[in-house]
Parts: sequence; structure tokens; C-alpha cells
Amino acid sequence: MELPGFAVWMFVCLYASVVAYPNGKVREACTSMVPCHGSSPQLSPEHTITVNGTEFKPGDNIEVHLSGPDFEGFFIQARDAEHLDRPAVGSFVLSDRRRSQLLTCGRTKNSAVSHTSKVKKKDIKVYWVAPGDAPKRVQFLATVVKKYRIFWVKIPGPIVSQPDVLSPTPPLYATSEAMSTSHPVSYISKPFSASSCGITKFCIRNPTNCDPGSASCFFLSFQPEGSSVFIEMSGPSEGYLAFAFSHDQWMGGDDAYLCVNEDHRVHVSTACLKKRSHPLLDSENALEDVAWRLADGVLQCSFRRSIHLPAYKGRFNLDNSYYIFLADGEASEGGLIYKHRRQPLVTDGLYNITGLPQDIGGSRAPRLIKAHGALMFVAWITTVSIGVIVARFFKPVWSHSFLLGKELWFQVHRMLMLTTVMLTSISFVLPFVYRGGWSQQAGFHPYLGCAVMALTIFQPLMAGFRPSRHAPRRQLFNWFHWSTGTTARILAVVTMFLGMDLPALDLPDPWDTYAMIGFVAWHVGTDVLLEIHSYCLVRKAEVIEDDRVQILQSLTSAEAEGRLFKQIVLTIYVCGNIIFLVAFLIAINQV
Repeated sequence: MELPGFAVWMFVCLYASVVAYPNGKVREACTSMVPCHGSSPQLSPEHTITVNGTEFKPGDNIEVHLSGPDFEGFFIQARDAEHLDRPAVGSFVLSDRRRSQLLTCGRTKNSAVSHTSKVKKKDIKVYWVAPGDAPKRVQFLATVVKKYRIFWVKIPGPIVSQPDVLSPTPPLYATSEAMSTSHPVSYISKPFSASSCGITKFCIRNPTNCDPGSASCFFLSFQPEGSSVFIEMSGPSEGYLAFAFSHDQWMGGDDAYLCVNEDHRVHVSTACLKKRSHPLLDSENALEDVAWRLADGVLQCSFRRSIHLPAYKGRFNLDNSYYIFLADGEASEGGLIYKHRRQPLVTDGLYNITGLPQDIGGSRAPRLIKAHGALMFVAWITTVSIGVIVARFFKPVWSHSFLLGKELWFQVHRMLMLTTVMLTSISFVLPFVYRGGWSQQAGFHPYLGCAVMALTIFQPLMAGFRPSRHAPRRQLFNWFHWSTGTTARILAVVTMFLGMDLPALDLPDPWDTYAMIGFVAWHVGTDVLLEIHSYCLVRKAEVIEDDRVQILQSLTSAEAEGRLFKQIVLTIYVCGNIIFLVAFLIAINQV
């Protein structure tokens, strides 16, 4: 009766041994910490684990250092020293995102750390955050992979213990060397609350109405208190969070505030933003009552600022109206911040945070970029796709129907294609208006977009010189017309794939990729279905007689027999395209 379970275990190990874990996604090893590499672990470890302390209290940060000869992979956990077979306890924070990553084992988020690639390394440093329900004694364990078949499992590390405490843990105090102010820096004990948003607080939340206690909520609140404003900011970031007041929706000349994770201590400071360059930190800090917290991948900070600060250059008066930016990104071990990888959240209007309390959201995509994406989706998901299907398969179906003196299929095709040209032309201009020129940070997207725009303009110009139906060059024209249109459609799809993940739009992953793949499959499937149907009609019209093929009826009349089928397929196809379009437009609106 044990054989099936053993077989499943063998299958998992064999599968894992083929796939391996070069990217460090080793959640399958959360319990055993054993890599399924098809060999037995080594007995005498060559690597050591060290920590910077022997005692801890809930909320404390313990530096954990793994070092030794070159190794490719690793897996670190903290467990109850009295019960090492129990799940991991506490959570980790990274010091180098390029070489290490956080994993969730069981119900505890970020409770393990592993490698990000097979690149050889000599040491790894991370920080362990003690949870409120930590056991009395905690031991660190590590699995190290030197080569694929040479590895050590559960290398024992130091044991840190929690001294007996009879009262709740008091707040932790620390002095930030990067801050010139002498005010104490306190430790925040719990997540912020949104219960007073719109009542006594002015709040910005993303997603809208999210709970600041969740690991996916960006939260910024302002609460006027006499001549000052108390500010709270939190969000899923282990690098930095920042917000800024601005007179417009462009970065530059703004009043900024940063909370930066530096060596697992959060430094809060003010800064000035000069155009789109690195923020200039102020040498003097006008902030009071500074506090911070790092837990479960969420960075929190709070502070108080006077409404008027005439003695501090670059600080705006808080009783005026501004656009508000909220950004997040990575920071190095020394506190150097990197450019945010996605567009900052920006309010849709000017707001006075000391005025009427409100509870609002914001957008990470500028309106012009949203309009650019929406128009391109309308053009290349609906109008051009339907126009191509009509021209290719509905000539015989609508050959005897006329509109304004021309065959119906031709008029429908021409109307849809001219609509595509108009929508693409308008959409093409919008990013240049938004950027004020060429974007150097959009990769291949703008180059392919220019190619699509050129082909889109070339198509109707070429159609204006179309030879008559029976002219000798008509076949050559048909070939060029088809190849130019097909090239434009392929490039347009590739360009949309690239554009969906650019910071200025950044539709939700991986939904956007799957939806676009679904649309391509939908269009190709419909095209293939109609091709097969047309082929069957032609075969039906042929009668084999004395080793020769006698055509009993023309291709046109044979195609006309499938009129009902084609009209049903076209109706379903149009409905499907509209569904895809609506899905993309909803996603764009929610960014």
C-alpha cells in the first residue's frame, strides 16, 4: 500500500532532477530542505552560518551570513531549535536582490531565502525579522549546492534565544546617522489603519479602498494637527517608498519625501527633484516624530511636518493644492536608491491635503498613454482583423450586394481599414505629445511602432493605384497588398506585446500576455476554420470523370453555398473580438 506514495515521491524527484532549480524557486523543498538532484548529500559541511547577535525580541532584526567556498545554490530557513521538523518561523529581508530572493514556505510569507541564478558566490547576507509569536530558541539552517550533485542539507547554524519578558515589548529606538535631526526614531508596532480615511485623514490608496495591513496595498495619509500634518506611508517594498508634491503631473521641481531601507533600518528624509534626475537629499531635515517598521515585505514610515517651513528651501506650504506622486523601488545595501521600475502613482487632479478629508486613488498610467493603448487595441484587435476576414472570405458571399455603387464587401473592408489608419495615426502622435519627443527608455516598442505606422500609411496609398481587375499587374498588386498588410499586422501584435509591460502602461502580469496570446489564437483559429470551409466547398464542386476534373460550377457560386456558415462564423468572431477589446480597455482603465 506504500508503493503509490513512493512512486509519486520518485516522480517528483525525477521531474525536479530534470528541471532542477537554477532560478531558486525551490518551494518543493520547504519541508525537507533536500534538493532532488538524484544523489545523496555530503556529510561534512564546508560552509558556515554566522549571526550578529545571540538574543532577540519580537520585531528585532538578526543579520544572517552564509559563507564558504564557491557555491551555486542555497536555501536558508529559521526554525524552532527544539523542534527542527516544524515549519519555518519569522521572515527574511534581502540585502542583495540580484543574488537572493524571498520564498514563502507554508503560511509564513518570506520565511525562506534562496538563490536567483547558478552564478557562483562565496557569501550571502540576509536579515531575519523575529515574529511576535517566535519560540524561545531559534536555529538557522541552510542547504548549500556546490555543484549539481554535490550539496549539503540542513547545515546547522547558530541558535538565538529570546530572553524571558514579563511585559509587552517596548518600542525600539534608533538614531539615524543619515539624519541631521536629533529627534528619536521610533519603531511602529502594527500596520496603519484606514478607518479614518475621508473622516479626519486625507488618504491615497492603491488599489482603491485597499487595507494598509495587506501586503499589496500602497497607502499614504495626511492628518492635520494644529500647525502640522502627521503623515503615514506604507507599501510592499524592501527598497524605498517616496511621495512628492508637484505643481503638475511631471517630475521636476517637486517637494519629495523618502523612506529608504538602508542596512535594514529605514531612513526618512526630504529631497528635491530636479527634472527626471536622481533626488537631491537635504542636508537638514525638518521632520519630527519619525517612526518606521519593516515586516512581511511591507515598509512603513510616519513623521510630522509643519504646514509652513519658510526656513527650508524647497519645502512647499501644505495648505495649497498639488498633484501627489507615490513611488517605490529598489535600494542598495548602502541606501542608494534606484530608479523606480514602474510608473509612479499620480493623483488625477490637484488636492489640498489640509482641506476637506478625502479617500482617493490614483493612476500609474498617464491619460495620453492610456488613450494611446486604447486606440491601438481598437484598431488592431477589431477594425483591421474584421476587415481582413471580410476581404478574404466574403467576396463571393456579398458579391451581389452593393453599397454606394460598390460591392458591399469592398465598402465594409475599405471603411474598416480607413478607420484603422485614422485610429493608428491619432494614437501614434500621443506618446510624442506626452514625452515631448522620442523616448529612450521604451526599448524596441517605438521603433516597431514607427514601422507599423509607415506600413499603415503605405497600404491606402498603394490601394489608390490598384490596377483594374483583369489588368496584367493586378496579381502583382494583390501580392504586395496582402504581404504589406500581413507584415503590418504581425508587427502590430509584437509591438502591443512589448508595450503592455512598459512602465508607462504596465498592464497586469501575466494576464495581459495570456489575453494577447488568446486573441492571436482566436484570430488564427477563425482564419484556419474559414480556409478549411472554403477548401471543402471547392472539393464539393469537383467531379472526377475519366481521370480528369470537370468543374461543374464556378468557385464563386461554390463559395456562395456556405453563406450561412460564414455569416455565423463572422458574427461569433466579431463578438469574440469585442470581448477581448473590452477586457483590454477595462485593464487599461484600472492601471
